[in-house]
Amino acid sequence: MQQGFRAQRDKTPFDKLAQAFARTRLGGWLFVNVFPVIDRRLIPLTGGRLAVAVGQPMLLLHTRGARSGQPRSTPLLYTWHGRGYVVVASKAGADHHPAWYYNMRAHPGAVTVEVGGRHIPVRPRETEGPEREELWRLVNDNYNGYQVYQQRAGQRTIPVVLLEPA
Repeated sequence: MQQGFRAQRDKTPFDKLAQAFARTRLGGWLFVNVFPVIDRRLIPLTGGRLAVAVGQPMLLLHTRGARSGQPRSTPLLYTWHGRGYVVVASKAGADHHPAWYYNMRAHPGAVTVEVGGRHIPVRPRETEGPEREELWRLVNDNYNGYQVYQQRAGQRTIPVVLLEPA
């Protein structure tokens, strides 16, 4: 189910323009604070065929709140790898991890993804060492803004998470 992944060499001029905008502080802020509100409704309504990030592979990550235990859903760009989905806890280069990352760590057994209209239980696993380096290269080939986000994040190492079907 590899959806929408195109290496940088295969990106269209529109894709490259959208990536350039998303790398800006304003673009990052919109993708963290505004567009997810739209995608939380748009992705389920269209069975995953539409999302604000046109042409990019998007999923809905379903977790439970780390403290509240309440259901949460977060639209995320993903990169297909093997049988799993790679997501990046970048928060557009903020100096702290996004809430979904803490939710996933607090309740790893309650994590599912919604891709292409299907709900799939997954096991989240934060990658390290050579595996992280390999996946970091892969996710940067899908979306070339992560390196900018890492620079913006300062001392925080941005987590790369592999979500494997349970």
